[in-house]
Amino acid sequence: MNQKEAIAAGKTSLGIEFGSTRIKAVLIGEDSAPLAQGSHEWENQYENGIWTYSLDAVWHGLADCYSKLAADVKTTYGEELTVIGSIGFSAMMHGYMAFNKNGELLVPFRTWRNTTTERAADLLTKEFHFNIPQRWSIAHLYQAILNQEEHVKDIAFLTTLAGYIHWKLTGEKVIGIGDASGMFPIDSSTKDYDATMIEKFDRLTASRSYPWKLKEILPKTLCAGEAAGTLTSEGAKLLDSSGRLQAGIPLCPPEGDAGTGMAATNSVAVRTGNVSAGTSVFAMIVLEKELQNVHQAIDLVTTPSGDPVAMVHCNNCTSDLNAWAGLFREFADCLGLDIDMNQLFSILYNKALDGDADCGGLLAYNYFSGESITGFEEGRPLFVRSAESRFNLANFMRVHLFTALGALKNGLDILLKEEKVNIDKIFGHGGLFKTPVVGQRIMAAAMNTPVSVMETAGEGGAWGIALLASYMQNKADGESLSDYLNQKVFNGENGVEISPDSNDVTGFDEFLKRYNAGLPIERAAVDTLK
Repeated sequence: MNQKEAIAAGKTSLGIEFGSTRIKAVLIGEDSAPLAQGSHEWENQYENGIWTYSLDAVWHGLADCYSKLAADVKTTYGEELTVIGSIGFSAMMHGYMAFNKNGELLVPFRTWRNTTTERAADLLTKEFHFNIPQRWSIAHLYQAILNQEEHVKDIAFLTTLAGYIHWKLTGEKVIGIGDASGMFPIDSSTKDYDATMIEKFDRLTASRSYPWKLKEILPKTLCAGEAAGTLTSEGAKLLDSSGRLQAGIPLCPPEGDAGTGMAATNSVAVRTGNVSAGTSVFAMIVLEKELQNVHQAIDLVTTPSGDPVAMVHCNNCTSDLNAWAGLFREFADCLGLDIDMNQLFSILYNKALDGDADCGGLLAYNYFSGESITGFEEGRPLFVRSAESRFNLANFMRVHLFTALGALKNGLDILLKEEKVNIDKIFGHGGLFKTPVVGQRIMAAAMNTPVSVMETAGEGGAWGIALLASYMQNKADGESLSDYLNQKVFNGENGVEISPDSNDVTGFDEFLKRYNAGLPIERAAVDTLK
């Protein structure tokens, strides 16, 4: 069956992921190779002290993204997209979407980017003896309770962005276990929310006399491969405004961007890991044993199959790098030079490899928003140097690449040096790795571990959720997600590996000392520049 026939027969899987700045759709065939793509650019808004996206932006973005995918199918294959074998939705994890019994959003969507739940996160961490990060849904809920927000009593359903979209398209209040693990702690033995902690939370809030118990308002957890409902006629119209797409298409469990990153990099097995580096950055390592201690910098989440994962998540990564690249592009325009942005990034990134190992004494912070690992509820992008610093373009670009991973490095040192976590393979994906070699080399220096990038890494989370949709539809009886990915998707591909350079490792360690010592400078900027 050729590609045109496969599309006509619905021998395909569709993945759509809502990222921080782009909604992307990828249609794949039975061989898992992309057939068509579509995308829609969007941006979060900072309104009344909250980072948010409007529901109108969600549905307009979804429809536009899908229409571009359908147009790509029509242009490339001459086929109208009317039937699809399976569909999956993914989105940024965490955050807070609370609905009443009529399905109405009670307060604007509070995204992962908000750092307004410090008190709730600290109290829950102590109560559970389990790290609850500020961006987790349960931290947002408990903070709303502590704030005595009026809407809390009316909550009938609490979910994530992916869970919300899935609910509206299928009518099913379910969630993939990986996405669920960013809402509330998961017990990997039961593949469900931790029952003991659920009871603790209910006892903690009993005096408030709310008309709900926590388990009643959370979505049902599902593991990769389980059926999660079908596309309703109303859902089909929301997805495809042309009305051509048929209802009844099966959907896989909605997943978070962490889970799709694991699928897209074939890092769902024990002792494998991946680093996703874009607007935010997170590293995930599938654990072979429990951590010895509770660490504020380490999240414990799961794979899409429910296996435990240690995650280091940072709110900031490439936004400041992109801003500086934009400044250089503006300068080039003033000179009358027509430079492609990909070429500009390649020139600037590669120049960083000519810099001093420790960035020549330069210091930068890439904090567009708060960074909980280093204790910041807000951020101010900052560049600092002394008169003695070796200030040149190579060191300037190197320090901005290093600082993109500065907070992450602090968290990784806990895992690798204190907890002695073992890693066999680390895979990189995301915008930081688009320029060959450079991002890999910097990441390898930060982790002091070889880092691999596959040819498929650029496909991203939309491809990852398409793989999970395909796995649900096409797996053999008893076939694990790890086996399916190894045998039917990646076929032994391990990517291009770069080992850490000893000078880079030493230089990053020296930079990190300066980075941590200089945090009071960032604090002064936050406190002073309102």
